[in-house]
Amino acid sequence: MLDHVIAGATVVDGTGRPARTADVGLRDGRIAAVGRITEASRTREDASGLVLAPGFVDPHTHYDAQLFWDPYATPSLNHGVTTVVAGNCGFTLAPLNPARPEDADYTRRMMAKVEGMSLVALEEGAPWTWSTFGEYLDALDGRIAVNAGFMVGHCALRRHVMGPEAVGGQPSTEQLDAMLRLLHEAMDAGAWGLSTTQSSTHSDGDGRPVASRHALPAELLALCGAVGEHEGTQIEAIVAGCLDRFSDAEIDLLAEMSAVPGRPLNWNVLTVDAAVPERVPRQLLASERARKAGGRVVALTMPILTPMNMSLGTFCALNLIPGWGPVLGLPVPERVRRLSDPEVRREMLRQARSEEAGVFRRLTDFGRYVIGDTYSEPNAGLTGRVVKDIAAERGQDPFACLVEICANDGLRTVLWPMPTDNDPASWALRAETWRHEDVLLGGSDAGAHLDRMCGAPYTTRFLGDCLRGRGLVGLEEAVRMLTDDPARLFGLRGRGRIEEGFHADLVLFDPERVDADKATLVHDLPGDSPRLDSRALGIRAVRVNGVEVIREDEVTGAVPGRVLRSGRDTRTVATR
Repeated sequence: MLDHVIAGATVVDGTGRPARTADVGLRDGRIAAVGRITEASRTREDASGLVLAPGFVDPHTHYDAQLFWDPYATPSLNHGVTTVVAGNCGFTLAPLNPARPEDADYTRRMMAKVEGMSLVALEEGAPWTWSTFGEYLDALDGRIAVNAGFMVGHCALRRHVMGPEAVGGQPSTEQLDAMLRLLHEAMDAGAWGLSTTQSSTHSDGDGRPVASRHALPAELLALCGAVGEHEGTQIEAIVAGCLDRFSDAEIDLLAEMSAVPGRPLNWNVLTVDAAVPERVPRQLLASERARKAGGRVVALTMPILTPMNMSLGTFCALNLIPGWGPVLGLPVPERVRRLSDPEVRREMLRQARSEEAGVFRRLTDFGRYVIGDTYSEPNAGLTGRVVKDIAAERGQDPFACLVEICANDGLRTVLWPMPTDNDPASWALRAETWRHEDVLLGGSDAGAHLDRMCGAPYTTRFLGDCLRGRGLVGLEEAVRMLTDDPARLFGLRGRGRIEEGFHADLVLFDPERVDADKATLVHDLPGDSPRLDSRALGIRAVRVNGVEVIREDEVTGAVPGRVLRSGRDTRTVATR
């Protein structure tokens, strides 16, 4: 007897093949039958008019901490994501050196700064009872609703071995050997591989470059070599050029980091903008170089424009513009005084529009910002208005106008920058880029930057756009991009398709309604901390390992997810 039958669904199986009407039968957490099913089942539901797809795989999240207080990985699970890849960008909560209890506090403060997580939530929401990476995985096993795989972070390895000297120092031969042993132990316990960052935007809680930014190529290549000794492993890496265009040295480094272990390497995030047509071919040179060297470098790119809110009062992407951090890091009264100085603003704008600002130049058209929440009488009625219109009424420069509005609110004003790349040419370039063999959809950063952006709903928003919007790709291709493509990159065993014998990770949705609602600020983190959330539209049900975890956008309370461990749950993906 079957456990459950989903009858009469439009099955889009993840392979890209044409959709077909079929029943899907489930037994013991797996897909037992696809076709016309007459076998008896304990339960059955009519899915006529609905699309049944494999569960979506998000290749770049930071749910490492959130899963402890939110085992449902919301809102990703609501939007059909049944498998998340975490431990990215070199940042993980393990291993922790038991001889230095203060390392846990350092890690929490680093995650709060670099990943925009609530420090209170990190302190109160996770148990922090582990030291080894395996103990961290064990702490999650059996208590999550999604499937989750974890890279091990380079920063954690360095800190464990080198202590405070990890920031600024170079490891001795003995220390590098100790890092390699830790990495091997983590992969033996199920870590998916190594993640690392050399991005200039990544600073710790003390404002210093994070530990892995101090690693020289020899250290990186030694660690990558260790990854190649384990089954089902990967590499994820961030370098400064990920934000705009790679240098020649970065292209060579990424290619070698993949070729040495013979493992795929993915990086985040490829920004596609028709105003900078040379960016995409430049970034994909790393993939071309890697293939020639026997490796594979894959670029992650988002299929939607993710709304972000900004503020001159709290840390956000504006702080990462060259020269802006020192001003925006001042105490609020001094910050207001400096921002009110025309010479200071002029210099800030010069730096923001410089070549060094890279992709952050996209944030410098302040006339296109929309005013969000305001907090003072002088700003009454400005919510929802565009800065350039307000500036024209007042006879001001847009940036000066924006600063005046924010100063009235003590810099608490919420700002919404309107994207500069929402034009037909950019969307056409995206559609072309998505079809490249070394480009993968993803890069949500779900679980991070919680009060600044909400990338988790990219799956449903993309499907809605494909079905009822721009229609840049067909439904079958869109589903394949969200399911089988990432599953194959990571070597997931039995996931990513609707096929007999595969795990029953499934999404049932209404093609006439599937989409994501607008992001709204909610206070549901430990300590009443805020985050942006977005309701899923048109998602009838989500199943993980055969068990229903979402019904009509509400969690059921079931926790059938698994910690996916390398080798057992992933196979090696060859690069040669």
